[in-house]
Amino acid sequence: MNQHVPRPGKTESPQGKTERPQQKSERITDGVRLTDVKPLPDIPALWRIGAVVATQIMGVLALIAALYFGRSILLPVVAGILVGITLGPMVKHGGRIGLPPALSALIVVTLTACIIGAVLTFFAAPLTEWIGRAPEIGQAVQEKLHVFDYPLSVLRDIKTAVMPAAASGPTVAVEQNPAEMVGAALIVITPAVSQFVVFIATLIFFLATSNTLRQKLVVAFVTRDGRLRMLRIWNDIEHNLVSYVAMVTMINVALGAVTAAMLYLIGFPNPVTFGLLTAVLNYIPYLGPAIVAVVLFGVGVVAMPSLPQAALAPALFVAIATAEGHFITPSIIGRRLTLSPFLVFLALAFWTWLWGPIGAFLAVPLVIVAYVVFGHLWPEEESSLPG
Repeated sequence: MNQHVPRPGKTESPQGKTERPQQKSERITDGVRLTDVKPLPDIPALWRIGAVVATQIMGVLALIAALYFGRSILLPVVAGILVGITLGPMVKHGGRIGLPPALSALIVVTLTACIIGAVLTFFAAPLTEWIGRAPEIGQAVQEKLHVFDYPLSVLRDIKTAVMPAAASGPTVAVEQNPAEMVGAALIVITPAVSQFVVFIATLIFFLATSNTLRQKLVVAFVTRDGRLRMLRIWNDIEHNLVSYVAMVTMINVALGAVTAAMLYLIGFPNPVTFGLLTAVLNYIPYLGPAIVAVVLFGVGVVAMPSLPQAALAPALFVAIATAEGHFITPSIIGRRLTLSPFLVFLALAFWTWLWGPIGAFLAVPLVIVAYVVFGHLWPEEESSLPG
């Protein structure tokens, strides 16, 4: 008699039916049973957050691209608006004495252009003199810097050993057509002239219509709170920009006077010219004083008899500029207009990369505008630390 033997892995039920046992596959990884690990319940929320962040990043990148590729028109327009906000109180003063806004704007722009032209004319004379002495200056620089001949030759030998120059045939002199030179000059000059025209036109029209523009922006909001907020933003931007430019101008004039006096005492040539250069370039944080120090060292190499004497003027200027930037300016401007040095540095690097030297001039005013706007849209709640 055959006896039915159940196969391994199967069991017989009382009714004679074969059933497979329920098998539970378990894996143990690092002492944790994978069957005990439950899926995260917030994965859809994480995906939504990731999508929002990615969209915002793409929006920021698109805005940066638009600012970069549209700099030929955006740069003079933004510069005209910021300068117009700064010069706005002068137009308002003209209105108080009975001058029409258009005439006041034209007078203010004309005076500003005359001041800029006078400064450029002041720099033109010594610059022309230095250009005329170019051969003499080159020979003097070679004589002063002969101590660096040996280190430079060693560096050239190392470069030749690491990256040998490719063999080249006989050089051929190529004469450049004067028409091509004129065309290249026009390619560089034409955009600059057109941007200057756009800047002047923007400045005049903004100064002449700033009151009307402010009224239209305020009325564009429906609610009373929205109108009051817009009015406060406009007034605070104007007040902060005017206060900052006025205080920084006084500080720069004082710094230029101190620099000129220091250069005169040590026998440096053209102290008044370099004092004025210091006052102008100090509007650019960090970068402006660095340019002045490099220029002083270059002129000192030519004009002073030795390298230690040439390094004296830039060293003294760096000490004066450091004291002004870290102690004098913060104490005069106060906490209301004091910005984070790290934020100013990032803004200076970003706008210089985006819009060039003019972007460096506009970096701090743009930071002030952004600071005021964000301060009104997202005000900080004052909180006190527990004692």
